[in-house]
Amino acid sequence: MAQCIEIVIMGISVDYMRPASAALLFSTPKDSLTRVEHQIRLLGIIMDISNRGVDDEAMLADRNYIRWDAEGVEKIPEGEEEDIKAVAEMINAIQKAQWNSHRHCYSGTHARTQGLVKGKLVVHDNPAHLKQSFFDHPAEYPVVCRYSSEPGDPGLDDRIPQPRGFAMKVFNVHGEMLSSPASDIPTQDIEFNSTPALDLADAKTTREIIDLRIKYGNNQPELYKQLEARKDTELQKYRDTKKLYEETVKPADGSDILSRWLQNFHREHDAEYLLQFQLCENLEDQPVEYAGKVWDPEKYPWQTVATLVVPKQDSFDWELKNFWEDQIRVDPWHGLKTLQPMGGPNRLRKVVYPASSALRRKMNARPEVNVKSLDEVP
Repeated sequence: MAQCIEIVIMGISVDYMRPASAALLFSTPKDSLTRVEHQIRLLGIIMDISNRGVDDEAMLADRNYIRWDAEGVEKIPEGEEEDIKAVAEMINAIQKAQWNSHRHCYSGTHARTQGLVKGKLVVHDNPAHLKQSFFDHPAEYPVVCRYSSEPGDPGLDDRIPQPRGFAMKVFNVHGEMLSSPASDIPTQDIEFNSTPALDLADAKTTREIIDLRIKYGNNQPELYKQLEARKDTELQKYRDTKKLYEETVKPADGSDILSRWLQNFHREHDAEYLLQFQLCENLEDQPVEYAGKVWDPEKYPWQTVATLVVPKQDSFDWELKNFWEDQIRVDPWHGLKTLQPMGGPNRLRKVVYPASSALRRKMNARPEVNVKSLDEVP
């Protein structure tokens, strides 16, 4: 029997087919009515947030969603360009430090692979207000996905509480692509995080926090002292607690427990994940520029648009792991214009991801490969 876990996309504003709209995790074309902003997130907890029947569906369709291009959705703060450049340099510094330890260069974040799987994304016959981008008609798309841990240390013990990540590369996606080196590649990259709010909430915060982690990463008492002096202390310290997510690892489990859990699970079970959006209705309560605020699912319900189907398989193939880490780049700016990333954290990614990738290719002497189909993946 397939196991169901809900993948939630936090803060997506879609492109309405009627005079209303929304704003959040990506964008949508001007002739449809919304966009989806920034952090698509995966929650490792089950939530009752699926579409709830015909009556609820009609109510959701009639809400006053905000257009992606509405005034105030995106506001670039003063000094952001400088902050982003500084973050790119710090991420490269982290990569070089890890190279000194491992004699191999990894990505600056999400360096530890916990598992990789292949499957298909099944887009539903969605109601009119959810017919956005490539979710506008029923279809099936091949995918390859990676489970990871957020820090830049590939050797980090699985038993240490950390945000976890999930990335998905969707193939056979056609349409007008974002301007990038991958503009002719028929893929859509989507990223998820296990926390419903991001501690690296904007470019300025990211610069400040990464600087603290570099300075005090080996001295947690001093790091906490620095974090406790900040206005966002609670958000920054959540990453080291279990308040936003639950993990049941034990000291005796071993340092690679998450990888082994995934292998055991995927070897014995088919898996299904629900892909869901939250639509933007209130920019003060649902900021696009600041990813550190949870969008209340009671106020802004999750709405299902697709199901990720993963058949039984070995989730830790060494060839695929090495190929993904050394030659593939997953980037939310690789994809459709109708899913253009929005908000400060995504503008940061547009600069930091290529810089991180370029250093990896240089230090490992391996070229970046933009795969065009699942057949090109080991």
